[in-house]
Amino acid sequence: LQQLRVRSLSTVCEMADRSSQTTNFEGRCLALGISFVLGLGTYLPWTTMVTTIDSYANLFPYHTSRILTLIYQSITIGVLSVLVYKEASLNTRLRNLFGYSLFAFCSLAVLVWQLDLSTLGRGSISSFIGLCIISVVFGVANAHVQGGMIGDFSMMAPEFVQSFLAGLAASGALTSGLRLVTKATFKNSREDLRKGAMLLFAISVFFEFVCIILYAYIFPKLAIVKYYRAQAMAQGSKTVLADLAAGGIQGLPTEKAKEAKMILDQRFSNKVLFLMNMDYAINLFLVYLLTTSIFHGFLSKDMGKHNLGDWFLLVLIAVFNFSDLVGRYVPLVKKLKIRSQKVLMIISCGRFLLVPALYFTAKYGNQGWIIFLTSVLGSSNGYLTVCILTTAPEGHLAPEQNALGNILVLCLSGGMFAGVICDLALFIGKGW
Repeated sequence: LQQLRVRSLSTVCEMADRSSQTTNFEGRCLALGISFVLGLGTYLPWTTMVTTIDSYANLFPYHTSRILTLIYQSITIGVLSVLVYKEASLNTRLRNLFGYSLFAFCSLAVLVWQLDLSTLGRGSISSFIGLCIISVVFGVANAHVQGGMIGDFSMMAPEFVQSFLAGLAASGALTSGLRLVTKATFKNSREDLRKGAMLLFAISVFFEFVCIILYAYIFPKLAIVKYYRAQAMAQGSKTVLADLAAGGIQGLPTEKAKEAKMILDQRFSNKVLFLMNMDYAINLFLVYLLTTSIFHGFLSKDMGKHNLGDWFLLVLIAVFNFSDLVGRYVPLVKKLKIRSQKVLMIISCGRFLLVPALYFTAKYGNQGWIIFLTSVLGSSNGYLTVCILTTAPEGHLAPEQNALGNILVLCLSGGMFAGVICDLALFIGKGW
């Protein structure tokens, strides 16, 4: 594997030397800003669903939070597995636009569904099934967008990946912040909870349509984006052809097309890429296994009674999301970014000490320590996510970077799914 890595590095360096004099970085700041908004739109519908879960808990006695999360994560990992297998031949542009469109129309469907509940005044089994179907569609959309976007940005510069990942975290920070505002503004009645949920989903619908417009008409026409995608096409990537056409670039000259085909023939298979980057994949799996099992399970149910009352859970969610967002900006300081796979593995495994720490703090400590440990959970989650996903693609050809981005997102989703299963196993026999 080490010899294969050396071969890949030498090939990439040769192509970089030939093109380094033609780089045009016009539109870099705008591209990073759009990347952030695209990340925001990727998680905003689901984080809105999770953040407003208390409005559903009053309507449905079906353990709504766990059921919807299990449906969402299982569908995401199932669809993403198929997309990872087919990633080299997929049209990334259509894939991402399809995902954002699903997000937009399903968020709109939830908004209409909330209006319908105002006339019914209660939640029927048919309404709950409809909510489950919407969670299924959210899972399908997430599988298309998250893997497609991270794979696409992995072929560009690491800061594009970081900006997109920061947008993912910002969606949680935005929804949790707005949830605190709506709770302070509205009363705790069923009608007020519904109004707060409607406001959040209206914002979600707006951002999804913004993402569609940005990705379809503005992002592909930026000079720096066209440059990176042209380089990816020169290295044999077929997934960027539609995006380049949208930016006004139709194809490569005959000689360069032949060269690109020769380079593509040297591309590592997905299996080899996974083996070469297994440490990164395991780290990402462990990070999200722990985060999901604690955040969606332990923090939500086993924190006991505290002075903040029913505000405490919302405060914990907000603290986690904001610290997660902050953690995703720390690696921008080069001296603070960890690249060593061994160190990343040690930190990923060390985070499991948060389980006993939170358990004993919830039993014997005060709410201040719980909030502090929650911030550690969030900041370490964001920091490790950016370190892994920005470091792993380095030294690979563009088609390999796209494939690796999809593979790592699959590992991330696998960790989240395993975390949901751990949560269910933990609460079997405890009223679940």
